[in-house]
Amino acid sequence: MRDRLRQRPGPQRGQLTGPNPTDRGKKGSKIHLIVDRRGLPLSIGISAANLHDSQALIPLVRGIPPIRSRRGPRRRRPGKLHGDKGYDYRHLRRWLASRGIRHRLARKGIESSQRLGRHRWVVERTVSWLSGCRRLHRRYERKPEHFLAFTAIAATLICHRRLTN
Repeated sequence: MRDRLRQRPGPQRGQLTGPNPTDRGKKGSKIHLIVDRRGLPLSIGISAANLHDSQALIPLVRGIPPIRSRRGPRRRRPGKLHGDKGYDYRHLRRWLASRGIRHRLARKGIESSQRLGRHRWVVERTVSWLSGCRRLHRRYERKPEHFLAFTAIAATLICHRRLTN
């Protein structure tokens, strides 16, 4: 009788989850964002909680869609990129420079993170807007495609609210 009540072993949390180093090893996901100066999301990605932030930078920059401008061709890259100390790696700096993107990444052990806070609060504000969506506050979906789709819907709602006001 007890054997029938026992759950069968299987995936418990889904793909793209990993032990969170800041939350006692509970499995979780991270949402990575690139936003413009006003806080509108340009590129979104998700990863396991134990993946280092520097590994998500290149796919995020490549995921920025072409931006229509009033004159000239469409812009395919940002002019400048601000980031915290998690992105301070030589290969990332070289990669950004080879694409013609000026970078302002805080350097480990040299710069304090206070000066970068002038620009970083915009990203933190957008993350708080995303965490206001109940569906994203706790991950209910097992498939990463579904979680990314709900994140994209929330980002679309953020863009709609910001552009209509």
